[in-house]
Amino acid sequence: QVQLVESGGGLVQAGGSLRLSCAASGIIFRINVMGWYRQAPGKQRELVATIRASGTTVYADSVKGRFTISRDNAKNTVYLQMNSLKPEDTAVYYCNALTMYEVAYWGKGTLVTVSS
Repeated sequence: QVQLVESGGGLVQAGGSLRLSCAASGIIFRINVMGWYRQAPGKQRELVATIRASGTTVYADSVKGRFTISRDNAKNTVYLQMNSLKPEDTAVYYCNALTMYEVAYWGKGTLVTVSS
């Protein structure tokens, strides 16, 4: 089992920045990929960014150049630095961990609200 706890969400004005954190615990040595997804009201959950144990990253086109995902293996934590935030970035952001056995775990989510 893997437990994920997100933090860092909140209310910010357009153009501002936030940093999300996700701390993993449990059988963390089995985690291969960690990432962030988001779900806006009335929309499906979508990929924001992922990072592999090797450090390889993937970003959604909508956040490229504005968001940066990073991983601190010593702290078992993944971060999402979000800059130049836009109102359309408003969503609940979920942390995800995918193990080497292709089992996915999810955090409970943290709300990010960007005001115009």
